[in-house]
Amino acid sequence: MPADCRHPAASGEIPWSPGGKTDPWDHIEAAMGLVVGGDFESARRAYDWLRAVQLADGSWFSAYRQGIVEDRTRETNMSAYIAVGVFHYWRVTGDHRFLSSMWDTVCRAIDFALRHQHPGGEIAWAVSPQGEVDPMALLTGCSSIYMSLKCALAMAAERNIPKPAWREGLLRLEDAIRNRPTRFNMTKSRFSMDWFYPVLCGAVTGDAATRRMERQWKKFVVEGLGVRCVSDQPWVTIAESSELVLALSAMGDMEKAQIVFNWLSEHVFEDGTFWCGFTFPDMTRWPEEKITWTNAVVLMAADALFDLTPAAQLFSHAGWAKR
Repeated sequence: MPADCRHPAASGEIPWSPGGKTDPWDHIEAAMGLVVGGDFESARRAYDWLRAVQLADGSWFSAYRQGIVEDRTRETNMSAYIAVGVFHYWRVTGDHRFLSSMWDTVCRAIDFALRHQHPGGEIAWAVSPQGEVDPMALLTGCSSIYMSLKCALAMAAERNIPKPAWREGLLRLEDAIRNRPTRFNMTKSRFSMDWFYPVLCGAVTGDAATRRMERQWKKFVVEGLGVRCVSDQPWVTIAESSELVLALSAMGDMEKAQIVFNWLSEHVFEDGTFWCGFTFPDMTRWPEEKITWTNAVVLMAADALFDLTPAAQLFSHAGWAKR
């Protein structure tokens, strides 16, 4: 396992890099990488930290640094993502005690997100430090919440707890993602995540997913290198490239997923950890930091391709269709 994913702080907090900031979404992604690597103890400490710092309304602040709050914005997708992390841990370990210990935390987080769902189905992205709701909805963030709701409902079913409000919220959000693109901030469409996240989360599947991926492939994918973070900049990132691998594998396109994954293999530091990204055609590595969540999502992509854990098919459209 890449070294930067191995050792969260004693508190359980996992920053982007040593001394850097921690945000809840990427903290969870890093914990998922720990689980893929088999370091369950460190992953449990990461989730214990989240449970300890969760706010009364079910949310988390957007950024911390060594336990100190740095940004008091409360983002809906960052809060809801705990459901994906907990479900992933449970799928790998089968640890029902862990699932029970995190259940109330997950419930409060999902309820926080759904309290900010608009009548059209989309979900407001954040509450400001002053307590004001920003009504803007982000397609990438809402797609992440969609995946979180699926995982939360799967855990509720495992515990035989009916959650009709969650199911209704999921269906309304699905309709918005599939059929109401103008509900979302269209200025973000230059980001590659807005392209493939609706497919990654499983809101867009089948022929619609194939069309979506083909329509903007050349806009974001640099053949032989990876995926641009944004369409108008010459910057390829390992995390977005790995997430594209997850989206392709979720669709069942394992051949193309393998091809993209193979492009990443040479972009590593001497210790085997992956770069965050690089510019092209000059191939300048940027930034220089070794990023925890970048390495975690590489592990998750490898899991999806090589079936390393019982959660290898976490994003699989076919797998979710059977539920």
